[in-house]
Amino acid sequence: MKGDHAVRTRALGQTPYYVVASGLAVIFLFPLLWNTWASVSAQPGTAQESGYGFGNYRTLLDYDAGLWRYLLNSTVVSALTVALTVGVSLLGGYAFARFSFPGKNLLFLLTLAILMVPYATLLIPLYVLLGRLHLQNSLLGLSLVLAMFQLPFATFMMRISFEAVPRELEESALVDGCGTAGALRRVLIPAVRPGVITVGLFAFLAAWNDFIAPLILISDSEKAPLPLAVANLRQQSMGAVDYGATEAGVVVLAVPCLLVFLLLQRHYVRGFMSGALKG
Repeated sequence: MKGDHAVRTRALGQTPYYVVASGLAVIFLFPLLWNTWASVSAQPGTAQESGYGFGNYRTLLDYDAGLWRYLLNSTVVSALTVALTVGVSLLGGYAFARFSFPGKNLLFLLTLAILMVPYATLLIPLYVLLGRLHLQNSLLGLSLVLAMFQLPFATFMMRISFEAVPRELEESALVDGCGTAGALRRVLIPAVRPGVITVGLFAFLAAWNDFIAPLILISDSEKAPLPLAVANLRQQSMGAVDYGATEAGVVVLAVPCLLVFLLLQRHYVRGFMSGALKG
């Protein structure tokens, strides 16, 4: 009887948690579910004026260079941004966590200070710089810019991830004959995998959904990523907005983000907890 009473008491104590969690889930999911329903329902002035169907998606599919082209552009930009962000922040975080050198803390603070600079104010100077490097209006140039804005947070995440790994693991690898690079590749990178995945996830979401940087840096419509293409698709003649096609574009943009997040959710949580549990 005492055991049953304890179980009931524990269940009642967790009830507010489940109520709040369920309420938040409904709040966050409702806009996406409503948008999905609206994208296939009838709306005046759209390709789906009666009944339910995929007329708005056909409009999106056939717009200008085509949906598949824009998806490819977004995929290339996101992949390059993730690769650059993870690669540079991995080495930078390792250096800040494991090595001592003059001005280390000052350099780290300056790196984090980039987060305080308004994002949009740097785009015009970067546009001029990319022109001198012959990278204007290119997916590589756009990826470099997006990776640059992700590096401060990514370096911070990788530093605390490396600091959470006991130094004894690295020292054991060095004693066994590994060099610094070997210890990093064989011991430390597997140990900080949750942090790497967290950094990659943030970089992917930022690159996939970014609109302002492509708007400034990309002038060729065939090189536009999907968010910029959806924004251009909104505008019809006489200033009207094609809400149906816009809603279809939002759904297409959201699905990869949801899938990637759900697949990597466990590692994402562990990546944040590794820094919180340090020491």
